[in-house]
Amino acid sequence: MPYSPSGLFPAERPSRPTYREPNPVSGPAVAAGATGTIAWLVVFGLLGRSLVGYAWWTLIAGALAWLAALVLVRFGDRGVATGIAIVTAGGWSIAAAAVAARWVISGDWPLW
Repeated sequence: MPYSPSGLFPAERPSRPTYREPNPVSGPAVAAGATGTIAWLVVFGLLGRSLVGYAWWTLIAGALAWLAALVLVRFGDRGVATGIAIVTAGGWSIAAAAVAARWVISGDWPLW
């Protein structure tokens, strides 16, 4: 009588599926997103003629950049989106520090 395995311990292991990222994050893509966002924030920051203008323009430019990053995360290059998000957070931090410094010095909230 031929031996038939029960299936509890199969003789040959089934191959496991391998999953690959369709758009892997790469260093050059992060650098490209960061460089473009630095230029974007500088151009918008230069539109403001005072600290108040600079802060509001930076906030608006950062919000638009994050919208672009969200679209890129879903449909495009996640590395570029990462660079955009990192530099936007840094730009917002610089604007927040400038506003806080003015607030501490003058005692008056500068954005209203």
